[in-house]
Amino acid sequence: MTEDELRRLREELRELESAGRSRIAAQIKTAREWGDLKENAEYHIAKEDQALLETKILRLRTRLSAAVIVEPNADGAKLSFGRTAEVFDETSGATHTWTIVGATEANIAEGRLSSESPVAKALLERAVGESASVETPSGVRTYRVQRLVS
Repeated sequence: MTEDELRRLREELRELESAGRSRIAAQIKTAREWGDLKENAEYHIAKEDQALLETKILRLRTRLSAAVIVEPNADGAKLSFGRTAEVFDETSGATHTWTIVGATEANIAEGRLSSESPVAKALLERAVGESASVETPSGVRTYRVQRLVS
């Protein structure tokens, strides 16, 4: 993963462990005040929310403990993980600015392309001016690396 993703995950974990847990504790406390716990739907919902929160926290901790930060090779002449490039779609004539990131960081609307996607796999290790053809649902598309941005 990238350094930015690591930072984002750590912040999300801090938020869940502090404000998230406090919010759930307040919900449970309020629900308990409403009486018999066996028939208290609000209490059971709050306890389910607590279980979901703790599961999410556990998953984030596991992910963070196994995280491997990949530093982009900004000096290299080829597109690599973590780098941003302007890519020309020779089929449609459109130019895209994409950063190759880990699958969990991907968001095509924000220009973050999963390194596991067919397009990224075809473009990785391509130098400026090199093209790659990719089989897509709409047919074969050819992309050319126009410029390495970072």
